[in-house]
Amino acid sequence: MVFVCLPDVRANDAAKVEPLLAYGARIIGDDGRTRIVIDFDRAPDFSVHYIANPERVVIDLPATAFGFPAGDLEARGLFKDIRYGKMDGDSARIVLTAKKPVKMEVAKVQADEDGKGHRLVLDAAMTDKDKFAELVKAQSWSDPSSRQTTSAIPAPEKPANGDFIIAVDAGHGGIDTGAIGVDTKTQEKDVTLAFAKALADRLNRESGIKAFLTRKDDSFLSLSERVEIARQNHAGLFISMHADTLKQKDIRGATVYTISDRASDKLAADLADRENLSDQIAGKETVAEPPEVADILLDLTRRETQAFSISLAESVLASFKDQVGTINNPHRHAGFRVLQAPDVPSILLELGFLSNREDEKLLLDDGWRGRMADLLTEAVKHYRTAMVANGG
Repeated sequence: MVFVCLPDVRANDAAKVEPLLAYGARIIGDDGRTRIVIDFDRAPDFSVHYIANPERVVIDLPATAFGFPAGDLEARGLFKDIRYGKMDGDSARIVLTAKKPVKMEVAKVQADEDGKGHRLVLDAAMTDKDKFAELVKAQSWSDPSSRQTTSAIPAPEKPANGDFIIAVDAGHGGIDTGAIGVDTKTQEKDVTLAFAKALADRLNRESGIKAFLTRKDDSFLSLSERVEIARQNHAGLFISMHADTLKQKDIRGATVYTISDRASDKLAADLADRENLSDQIAGKETVAEPPEVADILLDLTRRETQAFSISLAESVLASFKDQVGTINNPHRHAGFRVLQAPDVPSILLELGFLSNREDEKLLLDDGWRGRMADLLTEAVKHYRTAMVANGG
């Protein structure tokens, strides 16, 4: 079963439509039935779909500004997690992760009684696994309002022959907010984008280096899109920026991660597991690769690029010495999907932890951000010089 409310498209209307405003939300119910109501400034076009493993309900919307407090739509009843946010410039999404199989018995838009707006009403009821599987199988993702977003591939600015191209990846984005600051409640996606912009700007001041951002704004990119963007732009390096949280709030400092089929430790394994859930958070359908393909890709990564990735990690940590605080054993490794480009040396840089108050202050400090960009640029230059000297 798929609920779709399609827009009234005017072919001759060239004016850009302002985003919807979702200005209020509420949720009530229990483990048998749950109702969600979201208030909009005007009638929203929407579609509803189902995704398995885990069971999720996805509500796709046009561009929407979510202006209500996060606490107004905290998960309860049938749902254990609720995410909402931007997918790209033209679309937004709400993802409801269920505790058990569910179905939407009601999904409709109603005009407010006072005539000042509209509300989206979603009534979910428990169902069984077989019926949920039927909902997943019977639906179609082909209607325009429920398309799976694929962002345009950004390119470096006029790279010259021989330029060393670097993909700077701001972790998370859009509906995937990432971690939340312990004091300021700053979202990780904003921290990583600010750092990515600062680093790309700094790198681009170096002769022979061209850096570009995998995302330039608050948009969602799947993990596979990030990898493909780097590869299609012939990147010589991929640097993914993150600022996670830990339960142990006293742990602080930077960490550099490289890919491996076996995690170096539990902290690295747990972090990789969380980061690899990014697509699920955004309601992306998981397309499983055949095991033999996955093995080949991992083997190619290990054989052709892992040594270069480790060399980059070592250069970064050498530049940080006596300049930037790091955790114990600051070079760690695990199976991060975002580092799986088979032909692009890649690192994931944990800038610090938003769960630690001192790290949080640094992460939000413009001066510290600039110093970090300088140190990372020196690390990239050292790496490049070593590769050239070795014939790379």
